Amino acid sequence: MFAMVRSLIFEYGIGWTINRSLYALKLKLLRLLPFTERFFERDPVISRIDLFDFDIEGIRGFLRDLPKEKQDGILRIGDKAIDGVIRGFSSLDLDYGNPINWQLNPMTALESSKEAWYRIPDFHKELGDIKVVWEASRFTHFFYFSRAYLITGDKKYYKAFSQQIEDWLRRNHYGYGANYKCGQEASLRMVNLLMNYAVFEASGLISEKDKSNIREIVRFSYKKVESNFFYAHKCIKNNHTFSEIMGLIVGAWCSDDKTRLEKAYDLLNKEIRLQFFDDGGYRQFSFNYQRFSLQVLEAIYKMSEKTGLEIEEGERIKNSLLLMYQFQEGEGYMPNYGSNDGALIFPMSTCDYRDFRPMINTLYALTQGERLYDRGFYDEELLWFGGSLDLPRAKIEKTSVAYRESGFYSIRHKDGMLATYLQDFATRPNHMDQLHLDLWHRGINVFCDSGTFSYASELGRDLSLTGGHNTLKLDKKEQMNKRGTFFVADWSKARDISFSDGYFKGTMVSKNGYSHRREIVREDFGYRLIDEVSGSGSKFDLIFHTPLDVELIDGGFKLYSGEDLICQVETQGSVRLEKAYRSLYYLKKEEINRIVVECEVGTEKTRVENTIKLR
Repeated sequence: MFAMVRSLIFEYGIGWTINRSLYALKLKLLRLLPFTERFFERDPVISRIDLFDFDIEGIRGFLRDLPKEKQDGILRIGDKAIDGVIRGFSSLDLDYGNPINWQLNPMTALESSKEAWYRIPDFHKELGDIKVVWEASRFTHFFYFSRAYLITGDKKYYKAFSQQIEDWLRRNHYGYGANYKCGQEASLRMVNLLMNYAVFEASGLISEKDKSNIREIVRFSYKKVESNFFYAHKCIKNNHTFSEIMGLIVGAWCSDDKTRLEKAYDLLNKEIRLQFFDDGGYRQFSFNYQRFSLQVLEAIYKMSEKTGLEIEEGERIKNSLLLMYQFQEGEGYMPNYGSNDGALIFPMSTCDYRDFRPMINTLYALTQGERLYDRGFYDEELLWFGGSLDLPRAKIEKTSVAYRESGFYSIRHKDGMLATYLQDFATRPNHMDQLHLDLWHRGINVFCDSGTFSYASELGRDLSLTGGHNTLKLDKKEQMNKRGTFFVADWSKARDISFSDGYFKGTMVSKNGYSHRREIVREDFGYRLIDEVSGSGSKFDLIFHTPLDVELIDGGFKLYSGEDLICQVETQGSVRLEKAYRSLYYLKKEEINRIVVECEVGTEKTRVENTIKLR
């Protein structure tokens, strides 16, 4: 208990500790005296909902020019959503029934409680992951209705949109049930609703009843965001803060409240300065959540056409986009770094969820007036948010780079890159991935990150620990100590970092009584990997996760893609092969290989050298 209190005060900060305690007291007060909730709320009047204008004809033309298989993919997802089978987390078909049961977790076939939101727990063993309940009520599937309508002109997609918003309003009473538990969910619900309303309104399909229903959902959602914003702003301080500020902007504009609108933009600019490092890194230490927050900003740039207010912190946004650009490989993919909940809040292209080009290209074009890639399917998102397809391409090469402030390093070779991370944490981490090795070669993620799977599962917890990453583990010690789902204590430190083109060296110091120094040297054949551990223990493991086929050989192992040899690793120590899992999409897992090189610990420091020979 003392260790946790110490961590709260010295790592999370006294301000965070006080605010989190105040929020816990608020919840206790509400449970004891429910009538006090009115003191935290304001009932806004929604006077307008036409926040978005889109180039409908341009988008329609783009969609109708797509290859048939791309069009069919949109129509298939849209048709299923009409029947209540919603594409969740960008990869799963989740059957909520027809009509939709908005309180259902389709993966457990159980319904969430319809009690007041503050009586519903974040994690419920029998119900399962509450994010599955929330997924349908984000209204992300409405983008498939509007896009399918633009392709076909079939009014059944509008009718489904109209019927589902009416049904949602009837079955979700304000303040009750899981869908009023989270302000972020309310914010995303508003924006997705208003974006797709704009498509059907421009097509002359929206009825007065639709408008009334939409105003009510916006009113209740805005009311929720305002009443609970303290938690996102003072306690969570991550992507939730951005999405809920977006909700404040939407609600203030829709209620024609200029004072609150200007205040929301001021909060937004302060939050950008707080959450993004000068070099572009994101303080939540996750590429998924970095994209999430940047997509929020993408939407707010579009809203500026109506609000008349602008985002001021353009340089940090530009740097963040360029950082992500530098760490891309293959078809726009990135290392599966940090927490990954499958969120793609605006599915406005036919690209895979793991392809980051739609957002990166769009936001760079909106802020810099140049595109980062040649034309492609990802350009649909650019059209939605008001960009031009005819912009010149920026001449930015991918090179070996060091983002020292945010702790990202990559070394480029002819056919790929090797990335590693070493952060000196100023805000709370989540994954034990210090000095993780992510190797990409010939478009293949040779050594990969295990991912997240689910925040409400033992597997998800295991994947976030040291053993879920390609790093060193000393005996049973973790880099840091995890308590509960999101609370990480005893943050490790970064020391003695050196970097140049083709070379990296850095040391992770764990408060659990050891340090790990990793040195990476690019050679003509590939890489030399030198690890040194200092601390008490009898052995340590060097861990490598790979989706490739593995052949153990004397002194190392070989990795194959089919019959094609990709690389050979020569090791010091005994090698064993284990089965493991990785999760590229939330709540989906696949079996991969874990290769463990076991080494004995010497009296003081132990140093081992491995070579990675690429083919």
